[in-house]
Amino acid sequence: MRFLSSLFCIITLWSALSLHAQTFSKYWIEFTDKNNSSYSISNPSAFLSQRAIDRRIKQNIAIQENDLPVNSWYIDSITNKGAKVLNRSKWFNAVTIYTTDTAILSKIKNLSFVKGASPVAMFKTSYDKNEYNKFTKETFQLLENNETASTNGSTYNYGSASNQITMISGDILHSLGYDGKGMVIAVLDAGFKNADKLIVFDSLRANNQILGTWDFVEGNDSVYDDDNHGMEVLSTMGGNLPGQIVGTAPKASFWLLRSEDAATENPIEEDNWAAAAEFADSVGADVINSSLGYSEFDNSSLNLTYANMDGNTSTITKAADILASKGVLVVSSAGNEGNSSWKYITAPADGDSVLTLGAVDANKNYASFSSIGPTYDGRIKPNVATQGYNATIASPSGGIQNGSGTSFSSPIMAGAATCLWQAHPDLSNMEIKLAIEQSASQYNNPDYYIGYGIPNLAMADIVLTGVSITDYDQDELLKVFPVPFKDKLNIWFYSTSNQDVNIEITNEIGKRVYTGQETVYKDSYNPMLIPDLKNLANGIYFFKLRTEKKSFIKKVLKQ
Repeated sequence: MRFLSSLFCIITLWSALSLHAQTFSKYWIEFTDKNNSSYSISNPSAFLSQRAIDRRIKQNIAIQENDLPVNSWYIDSITNKGAKVLNRSKWFNAVTIYTTDTAILSKIKNLSFVKGASPVAMFKTSYDKNEYNKFTKETFQLLENNETASTNGSTYNYGSASNQITMISGDILHSLGYDGKGMVIAVLDAGFKNADKLIVFDSLRANNQILGTWDFVEGNDSVYDDDNHGMEVLSTMGGNLPGQIVGTAPKASFWLLRSEDAATENPIEEDNWAAAAEFADSVGADVINSSLGYSEFDNSSLNLTYANMDGNTSTITKAADILASKGVLVVSSAGNEGNSSWKYITAPADGDSVLTLGAVDANKNYASFSSIGPTYDGRIKPNVATQGYNATIASPSGGIQNGSGTSFSSPIMAGAATCLWQAHPDLSNMEIKLAIEQSASQYNNPDYYIGYGIPNLAMADIVLTGVSITDYDQDELLKVFPVPFKDKLNIWFYSTSNQDVNIEITNEIGKRVYTGQETVYKDSYNPMLIPDLKNLANGIYFFKLRTEKKSFIKKVLKQ
């Protein structure tokens, strides 16, 4: 009787384990080594583009063993057992496979060079793309396609996107000639539906600014027939529909990479992301934007916890930090969990080398949906914040709409950061990240809602030229530079209220040679630029700024 009872228990346990195994169809297979590789770190051009190699040289980053591709004969051995290899990761020395046959999985696990196997996606007998979408927490509102007049002195007619760009002084960088040209951004997302057709991207297509595409979910180059989300994200950086929307890096080039299956939520998407990140590195991307985040999965037994948000646990976070170690600036959304029971950032936003973006509204107030910090180990997250509530983005119908989510604050920053790096090409990704943080509105008093605050890219540009941030304090409300000037003047004005200010430049006999008006905001440095002064005669001039209550005068020299 006891034997029969024990036998029944064994059969029941075996059946349960078999059933559990059959609920999964995709697995992460790790290998023990890269012995006898056909590649060598002494010949990186065999597995890295020249642009990727140059990035490493410029930032003094060595080629390492984790740059070597996975051994091809290990992969062949996997496929010979009957499994399909979906993606591979050289950084983790692993592959993602598909099989529904537990016998095949057992054979693979018994191979001498296999270190371990972990389930990463559930088996599904039916598939409905509409049954789930991880972006449902984001909200949208269609806008009229009426063109908005360009603001005075702007290089671009930003239309409804003006606020989200001027909030972080991206327009100042554009005015200085830094609009992303020559830089490469990789966009890791859920699909870029109709981005090959919509008029908002006609400049990208006409100028060959889309360098290529790949779908790491399906294993092909078709990314234009999936989710809208990546298209909307791309529009905040590369969109160019004058009078309606212009992105923060309209002249940058882009790789469009699909890693997210919006209709499901499984750890395999972390693996897809790692493979896409490796690809972005290898083709020479300077910056990546990831408006994705992970904590909960379709199978709750695989969920991440807040304790996992320590910068060292999830596959995607480790991949993000490795990518940063290769010299790429990694920009990520914080997540839209601020109003949920979770409330914290989601992976890979917890990465210590990741520039994580929270969201504010058009008036620079924290948006309540934006995920908060700190990381589990107590670090400041998000790092900074930009407009993510009612941001202007492209609509699937071809016009523009408002969208709310850190999915949009992140690429707004990524594009602007790309322009900043264009202005300082000899610096490292971490120096760019630090300058962005230092320029932010509450750098000296960060919190867990918007981190170091709202960046000011014009100030970051100044910081990176060697001017100390401490030179800009409330003891001097107005700074005008350079002095002497040649063809343009930069102005910094610390305002104690939201107001319009009048500006004029006069010569020594009081004749006005320039007049203008600017809107400034309270409790922050407001950057302004007066271009096209090269035709002024050399000599002494007086710069005057008049507020509602006070006037400021600075003597400047033109030479």
